[in-house]
Amino acid sequence: MSSLRLQPVSSETTTDDAAEPVSADDLRFEKNIEEILGLVGEDTSREGLLETPRRVRKAWREWTEGYAMEPNRVLKSFVDGASDRDEMVLVRDIPVYSHCEHHLAPFFGVAHVCYIPTGRIVGLSKLPRLVDIFSRRLQVQERLTQQIAQALDDCLSPQGVGVIVQCRHLCMESRGIRSRKAETTTAAYRGLLKTDLSMRAEFMERTR
Repeated sequence: MSSLRLQPVSSETTTDDAAEPVSADDLRFEKNIEEILGLVGEDTSREGLLETPRRVRKAWREWTEGYAMEPNRVLKSFVDGASDRDEMVLVRDIPVYSHCEHHLAPFFGVAHVCYIPTGRIVGLSKLPRLVDIFSRRLQVQERLTQQIAQALDDCLSPQGVGVIVQCRHLCMESRGIRSRKAETTTAAYRGLLKTDLSMRAEFMERTR
């Protein structure tokens, strides 16, 4: 069976639903959603569900648009001689909204991202955009954390990188063990943040 991937679209683009082009893959997706609704016991002909397959398809386009985004296009750096010193650039409490690849259930929380420049910096808004790129893919939190750190390290070649992600997982809260409000914390370090324990401690203190 061939794999199906929706073509992601930007969440910043709005379209007239009536005029929206619908591909064969879009129709397959909607048909599959309708079938799932029936399999869980719903009446797919009732008024409240008539538009649900279309809405779900459009939502998943947005939730998975990270597959069409490249970190190196976002992390365009520029030279700033004043930044060539051992000082952290930190953006904390960046919202994270993603879906786990095991159950397609949401997980959400915040990310704290820092790097120590070597003369090359990026606009501060690029760090939340980087988090968003990897969040809008099917994920596990551990890999998400590593991907953010590695992309920063690859694109900026900084002296150090630190990433901490703190999330709640609905696959753990609403099913199975049903552990209410349990928070998972993952971390990734590169360069000085990995080798210099005092610098890592400073980063962790700033994220509290």
